Amino acid sequence: MDKLRAVLSGRDGNNDDRNVLQAANEASTLGWGTRVKGFLVCMVIGVVCTILGVCCLFIPKIGVILFIVFYTFGNLCSLVSTMFLMGPVKQLKRMCDKTRALATVVMLTCLVLTLCAAFWWKIFALTLLFVILQVIAFAWYSLSYIPFARDAVLKFFSMLCTMCVK
Repeated sequence: MDKLRAVLSGRDGNNDDRNVLQAANEASTLGWGTRVKGFLVCMVIGVVCTILGVCCLFIPKIGVILFIVFYTFGNLCSLVSTMFLMGPVKQLKRMCDKTRALATVVMLTCLVLTLCAAFWWKIFALTLLFVILQVIAFAWYSLSYIPFARDAVLKFFSMLCTMCVK
């Protein structure tokens, strides 16, 4: 209907006043059922890849590399799955909110550095360090979507530290 109005009003359908984000958001309009199905498919792929990665740890010689690839791909699929529910533009905006911008940058950096350490630099200890940081960063990023979850985790670890010091 909007296209018909645009043509009848003489705008010819040229929308030069739209920015790239608006065009991407309009192009990604899916029905709610399709969004839920996309979310579930990506989330299941992410979980399966993560579990497969853990299982691959026990394969001699190439197990660690397979773990890193599957685990990182699983995290990326899990991250993309949320874009189906909210839409890619809204999700990217939420990822860049001031409350979670640092967590987003750290998480994405850890994903990239894990793969670099495994395939480019080929330093096993550094790769494992980045996998551990990836887990922590992804957990911290995920907690940012649950109200007061970060505060609860910080309070828990501060209590734990004070108990250990005593």
